[in-house]
Amino acid sequence: MTFKDLNLIPSILDALEDENYIEPTAIQAKAIPVALKGQDILASAQTGTGKTAAFAIPILQHLSENSHSKKGKRKITTLVVTPTRELAIQISDSFSTYGKYTKLKNTVVYGGVNQNPQKEALQRGVDILIATPGRLLDLMQQGFISLEDIRYFVLDEADRMLDMGFIPDVKRIIAKLPKKRQSLFFSATMPQNIVELSRQILFRPEKIAVDPVSSTADTIQQYLYYTNKETKKDLLIHILKDQEIDQVLLFSRTKHGADRIARNLKKKSISCAAIHGDKSQNQRQKALNDFKSGNVRVLVATDIAARGIDIDKLKYVINHDIPNESEVYVHRIGRCGRAGDEGISISMCEPEENGFVKAIERLINQRIEVIQDNPFPQTDKPMNASEKKEFEKEKQRRKQEFFAARKRNNSVRTGKPRRR
Repeated sequence: MTFKDLNLIPSILDALEDENYIEPTAIQAKAIPVALKGQDILASAQTGTGKTAAFAIPILQHLSENSHSKKGKRKITTLVVTPTRELAIQISDSFSTYGKYTKLKNTVVYGGVNQNPQKEALQRGVDILIATPGRLLDLMQQGFISLEDIRYFVLDEADRMLDMGFIPDVKRIIAKLPKKRQSLFFSATMPQNIVELSRQILFRPEKIAVDPVSSTADTIQQYLYYTNKETKKDLLIHILKDQEIDQVLLFSRTKHGADRIARNLKKKSISCAAIHGDKSQNQRQKALNDFKSGNVRVLVATDIAARGIDIDKLKYVINHDIPNESEVYVHRIGRCGRAGDEGISISMCEPEENGFVKAIERLINQRIEVIQDNPFPQTDKPMNASEKKEFEKEKQRRKQEFFAARKRNNSVRTGKPRRR
């Protein structure tokens, strides 16, 4: 099957041809015909399967076929709600790419930046709005956004919305939507909370499931180093001595860990940047742009910050920390090897993460190839139950000491200044 078999209008086919899109992915082949018929969709598709095009293309076609009768200022007729700023920007770019030969306009609104440019874009008029929940509600309350003309509604990455605590906001948004609309609901996983939410949004939906979260793409080669916690930084430098690894997305479990890894790499003159929730929007966007343009070799990211990052032809993903949720591993390595291209994932496992690796292998139903030529092999043993208990107690004690010291320092700073 090709895109020409999906009964798409010439303006969209020309845009897809410019991008060398010939054959639709599984989610695109299943969802586009259903969406073109005007049916609601409940789709389960993991990141990297091409789901943005699966909802953007039919919406663009619907709007193009009906836009000739519009007069006056453009009204928002399509709303796409997504959890992160990076993903919102990515979706906006996709609408612009697929719709470049149409006369449709889209804009994106998200928090963490000055709202004035976003307000000005809205006041000029747009057809398609891509938004994160918080900023959308804020602009609605200020009277800059009305949802009364919405005909097409997309909720993207619903499970991540749940993880990030956005579901109450989403419900408030849904309550403001017209009853008569087409709704498209996409989620990588379908926990019960998400299924119940879908029932509030959708009317007799067509259920579509492709590439379940337990699967990894055949195009991705997976490798594993067993090492110690203290030697991970040395092992990472050893791996990056291979100059063929010219662009790599590296995952850290924590924000502080991401910053620490970036500092260590910079000390070794390896160009890198960190991207996580504590960074400003401008910092995050600059890091992403530098990575895409090749000015940064290693982009260190936390899982939430990396959601929605879509790098064309990205070949390498490194797991500096093994995730304790097996599904997260699948999402991470799905950043490479996209659209049929080859990908390589490399994971570094310390003793306390050995059990996580076994759980991942059970989920994906395959063994990850262990690299034997390893200058920093795992020699430490995992802690037993009593050692873990003592470790947690010590960690808690240090945490309490840290906060007590910070409280003392704050009280000193806020006290009366000394007379000179």
